Amino acid sequence: MLFTHRPLDPALTIAAIATPPGEGGVAIIRISGKDAREIASRVFSRPAHLLRSHTVYFGKFLNDQGSTIDEGLAIVMQAPKSFTGEDVVEFHCHGSSLLAKNLLETVLKAGARMAGPGEFTRRAFLNGKIDLAQAEAVQALIAAKNTLAIKAAEQQLEGRLSERIRHFQRNLTDIAAILEAWVDFPEEGLEFASFDELTYQLEQLLDEIKTLESTFHHGRLLQEGFTLCLAGRPNAGKSSLLNALLGFERAIVTPIPGTTRDLLQEDLRLGDLHFRITDTAGLRRTDELIEQEGIRRTKKAILEADLILFVVDGTRGIEEEDEEILRHLPWEKSLIVWNKCDLSSAASLPMFTEENCKTSWRTMSLVRISALKNLGIEELKKTVESLLWKEPLPDKQEVMLTNVRHYEALQQTIQSIESLLKGLKEGVSPEFLAADMRHALRELGTIIGSDITEEILNAIFAKFCVGK
Repeated sequence: MLFTHRPLDPALTIAAIATPPGEGGVAIIRISGKDAREIASRVFSRPAHLLRSHTVYFGKFLNDQGSTIDEGLAIVMQAPKSFTGEDVVEFHCHGSSLLAKNLLETVLKAGARMAGPGEFTRRAFLNGKIDLAQAEAVQALIAAKNTLAIKAAEQQLEGRLSERIRHFQRNLTDIAAILEAWVDFPEEGLEFASFDELTYQLEQLLDEIKTLESTFHHGRLLQEGFTLCLAGRPNAGKSSLLNALLGFERAIVTPIPGTTRDLLQEDLRLGDLHFRITDTAGLRRTDELIEQEGIRRTKKAILEADLILFVVDGTRGIEEEDEEILRHLPWEKSLIVWNKCDLSSAASLPMFTEENCKTSWRTMSLVRISALKNLGIEELKKTVESLLWKEPLPDKQEVMLTNVRHYEALQQTIQSIESLLKGLKEGVSPEFLAADMRHALRELGTIIGSDITEEILNAIFAKFCVGK
C-alpha cells in the first residue's frame, strides 16, 4: 500500500508505534523532534527532559487525566546521537496492541504529530545520519526473505554500495574538471591529460560500473525470490507435492479430479533461496465454467513463473493429453516431476534417446518422486535450486544491487559514459561531452541522494511502514 506524504516540517515532533502490529512481549512508541523530551515528560512519571541520554529508566505512563496506562521503560537519546539525528525518546510498554495504541494517543495529545510512513528514516537521511541508499537498505532489511538478502541489505546499510558510488563520482568529477576546462578555456592550450589517458580512465571506470550493474540479476532474485508453478493434468499429484515441499497440509488432496479450482500460493525456502510456489488447477479440456477460469489462471501463472514443475502421474506415464500440454510449455524453464514412483503400477521412466528427442519437451530435466511418501523430495529441491541458480551463489563480501531504482540509474550512467567515449573518439565538441558527463554524475547522485527531487523522495519513503 502506498501513502502520500504531507510536506515535511522538521520543526514538528513526530511519534508512532515502532513495533509490528499484534500481541507481543514489548511494544515501542518512538518520539523524535526538538520537543521529544518535553512531550515525553508530560506522559512519563519521571521528567524526561532531565534524564541522562542513552540510559534506561523505569516508570509509569500516565494519560492526560493522570491515570496510569501502563508501566515500563523510557530511553532518551539526545541529538545528534540518535537514529534520526534529533532528540528521540522511546517508551517500552507491555506488548498489548490496545495498550500501545492508548499510549500513542496520549503522546499525540501531549503535542506530537503522527509520523508518516518512513518519516523517522527520512529525517535520518535529511539530517545527514545516512544517505539515501542506506535509507532504502532499512526497508530492504525489513523485507529480506533469506540470509543472503539480509547480508546484501546489511552491506548497503553499512555504506558499502555508497562507497562504490562515491568512488565512481570522484573519478568522473576529476575527468569532468578537464572537460569543463576545455569548454571554458578553448584557446588557452591547457593540457591536463592526453586523449588516450582520458579514454583509458573512462573505459576502466565504465568496466567497474558495468560489473556493479551486472550484480542486479542476482540481487533482485535474492531480494524478491523466485516463482515456482506446479502444473499438470488433474490428479497428477500437484497438491500433494505442494504439501510435501511445504512440510504441512496446505492444499486439499482428494481422488476427485479438479479439486483445485483456483491458485494456491505459499512462500518456501530452499537453502539460501526464497520461492513463491503456486499450485494450479489441473490442465484438461472441460465445459465447466469455474474450472475453465481456473485453467485460464493456470496458463497465466505458467507464463509468469521462473520455473514450471510439470507433474506427471507415474502410474499412467506421459499420455496424449500430457504430450499436448508439454508441447506448449516453455521447455527451457520446465522440469518434469515423475510422481507416484512408490506404486508398483508406476510406469517406467521415458527413455530419452536421439530418436525420440525430436520434440523440445523431451530435453527437459526429470526427477522421480513420491509426493505422498515424501520420496525424492530432497533431490527435487536440489534440482530446482541448481536449475534456477546455475552459477555459484554470490560471495558474502560482494556488493550487490537489489534495488530497481539504483539499477536504472546505473544504466543511465553507463549510457552517458558510452556516449561520452563515442564523442571523444569522434571529436565531438567539448560542450556536448561535458553535458554527457554532467548527466552521468547526476544519475549517480540520485542513488545516494546528493541529487534528488522531492517527488522521488516521496515515492521512496511512501513504501516504508509507519514507525520506521
